[in-house]
Amino acid sequence: MGDSAVWVAAFTGATAVLASWVTNLGNVRAARAQAEASARAQLRGRVREVRRAAYLDFMEQAHVTGELYWQVGFDLEVLTDAERLAVRLHDLRAELRSAYDPLMRSARVVVLEGPGDAAEAAEAVLRAVADTNRTLWRISLGEPEARARFAAGQQDFTERLEHFVGVAREAMQSP
Repeated sequence: MGDSAVWVAAFTGATAVLASWVTNLGNVRAARAQAEASARAQLRGRVREVRRAAYLDFMEQAHVTGELYWQVGFDLEVLTDAERLAVRLHDLRAELRSAYDPLMRSARVVVLEGPGDAAEAAEAVLRAVADTNRTLWRISLGEPEARARFAAGQQDFTERLEHFVGVAREAMQSP
């Protein structure tokens, strides 16, 4: 009997060691999975924060441009003196050129941070701004269709900006 008791004790001990090892292995895997899930959640949170900041900065810069466009439209309607209008348009064109650089920089950040739909929408807004800004030069040259092209460009800018806001909202809501 002595031999069987030794074998039973050895078998029981080995089983306990094996069970402990399996349990420990499971705990390690569970801890690793939890750590990886936590890291992914933190990364998603950080990406979301960075995108939100990029989108807000882009919209802020676009708002500056939109305000300048509103001022151009107002001045085109109100100022009847050609010389005063020419001076005012010259000043507004300079302000729009100054506003374009921060808008372009923030659009590049949106392109970098993505996703692709938001990047494309930001680039479309940027193209609309460039096209609309060019029409101001045509207005100052006195081209007859330039005012209508400016109004159409301003409308295009507004629509593209609204599209960007919608795409950005979707990007912020997606996981």
